[in-house]
Amino acid sequence: MRTLSTQQISDCVYRLARRAGVTLTPACRAALGRAASQEEGAARFALDTLLQNEQTARSEQMPVCQDTGMAVVLIELGQEVYLTGTPLADAVNDGVRRAYADGCFRKSICDPLTRVNTGDNTPAHLHVEPTAGARVQVTFLPKGFGSENMSRLFMLTPAEGRAGIVNAVVEAVRAAGSRPCPPVYVGVGIGGCFDSCALLAKKALTRDVGTRHPREDVASIETEALEKINALGIGAQGFGGKVTALGVACEIAPTHIAGLPVAVNIQCHCIRCEKETL
Repeated sequence: MRTLSTQQISDCVYRLARRAGVTLTPACRAALGRAASQEEGAARFALDTLLQNEQTARSEQMPVCQDTGMAVVLIELGQEVYLTGTPLADAVNDGVRRAYADGCFRKSICDPLTRVNTGDNTPAHLHVEPTAGARVQVTFLPKGFGSENMSRLFMLTPAEGRAGIVNAVVEAVRAAGSRPCPPVYVGVGIGGCFDSCALLAKKALTRDVGTRHPREDVASIETEALEKINALGIGAQGFGGKVTALGVACEIAPTHIAGLPVAVNIQCHCIRCEKETL
């Protein structure tokens, strides 16, 4: 049994949040560069500007987007790890609180009814998954709501099948138009139930842009959906063009014989995701 203080997890969340706030993932930068090479006119100008903005944010250690997001924290917790110290959720929130203050990141979390801001961007949206072994993997995904607001959940019938899944994904992006600041990254959850399907879609966004699902049938859905999304012609920032989405990533889980849940979690071009293993 390995003993780990939750203070170490808090410090890890702090490091990840500080990095994520000021830089895009390397895979995102590469994907934006590839997209820019395919475009011209207003779309090319928009993509070049996004890349210049990211370079400036990284070099100056300033927020890469004014919406520094809701803090989504995913923890894979090895069952051979014994946690000591403050409760895990408190430790995670402490890391978020310190990072958003020290990084001068916008605090965006409020009560849904009174709209009173919590003042420190907590509480984080925390998911803990028990795993084998004695390691703890922490993933930090700051999620802006321009794109989050465009996300959808479809409760399809089994008869709609593969075609229904692809159509749902494409329809979600088509309906969103320019509002989620394209080119977007599309996370898709297939299966599970109402709530777990949405989590699958969120987890899909923690994959590097351009990676393929190991199951060929799932990967083929990613490929077809991406092709159809880019055929929509929405383009970077809605200026039209060949690249509306940088990628589509699907995650899948068993579901009930009577259902086919499909969740679409849209991420804007500003893909910020940091991981660390303790």
